[in-house]
Amino acid sequence: MTIPAEAQEAVKRFGISIEDYMLPVHGQIQILSEDGTMLPEDQRGSSPGHQYPVPSDNELLEAYRQLVIGRRVNDQNSALVRQGRLAVYPSSHGQEACQVAAALCLREGDWMFPTYRDSVAVMTRGVDPVETMTLFRGDWHGGYDPHAHKVGIQSTPLTTQLLHAVGVAHAAKLRGEDTVVLAMCGDGATSEGDFHEALNFAAVFHLPVVFFVQNNQYAISVPLVHQSVAPSLAHKAVGYGMAGERVDGNDIVALLAVLDRAVTLARSGSGPLLVEANTYRMQAHTNADDATRYRNQAEVEAWAAKDPLNRMRHYLRSTGHLTDDVETAFAGDAEDVAQRLRDGLGTEPSLDPQDLFRHVFAEPTPQLREQATFLAEEISRDEQSGKEL
Repeated sequence: MTIPAEAQEAVKRFGISIEDYMLPVHGQIQILSEDGTMLPEDQRGSSPGHQYPVPSDNELLEAYRQLVIGRRVNDQNSALVRQGRLAVYPSSHGQEACQVAAALCLREGDWMFPTYRDSVAVMTRGVDPVETMTLFRGDWHGGYDPHAHKVGIQSTPLTTQLLHAVGVAHAAKLRGEDTVVLAMCGDGATSEGDFHEALNFAAVFHLPVVFFVQNNQYAISVPLVHQSVAPSLAHKAVGYGMAGERVDGNDIVALLAVLDRAVTLARSGSGPLLVEANTYRMQAHTNADDATRYRNQAEVEAWAAKDPLNRMRHYLRSTGHLTDDVETAFAGDAEDVAQRLRDGLGTEPSLDPQDLFRHVFAEPTPQLREQATFLAEEISRDEQSGKEL
């Protein structure tokens, strides 16, 4: 396998051989046990050259605060669907650690390309909660300015966002920018052709992309065992000439450590990397799905015991950094976001039918102008006759 010289130099700075760098470490990276205690270093899944320093106490407290907000966002949005304020919501309940770590590992100038299930990551990145949810109320646009936040519009088609991510990374490299792109997808996306095209292009052109696969065990109703027989999804990376890592997706300490290292490597010139996070979708695929038809309650309960929020709470409580006052303050922050969602999504939007034509092309075509004029005349006639629009 031919590894670009710049990648070899970047890897050497971390004291890793190319052979060790390319293949995932044995097992998966985990720093906190399921009961929230810190694992000894020899039990964390790391190996020589693959070391993951524990983030600072301040970083972990902020991560926990975002976890609390993320869980409240998931619960609030699910309620808004039942109230008819949202058309659909793909909950990330149980996956909040992946969501928060994805946003916190990036610098301000880096880009994130999320999926439809990554609303919590988008909000953690700094996008207004109501703007984030505009897409899911059935509006005609994505709700926020991607360029202002360096966040792509949440993608409903599987995996198309990975191609967009690779394109942005390629453009940034051509311009000489110090930019890393985080490209998010789920386990089901790894069965799509766009996944393979994106990874191959990123590797061939040696682009600073971190592909972050949230393996929540199901592609809607299809379990992972019916999608791939590879030892792990992280092992797919080596076939494209990039490194792959596996991490406990419910351990936010490990997630921050692994993703921070991946972003640092990519920024240092190592080329693209793939990180697989093993987690679980606790709720249905969306509000239109009945998860009881394809998975049993015992499986759900087993994963409930690995809840990322409880794990982090127990750890921070044991270290004394999470007090009752801090917990109350974080809960207040979460409720503030929930209130903003209720207020923003409880207000009927003001719609202008001419928006159908304004934002299709920078310079409207003759056909669009004709259609816009026709619609305006129809509306005018209806208003004059007293018909409701």
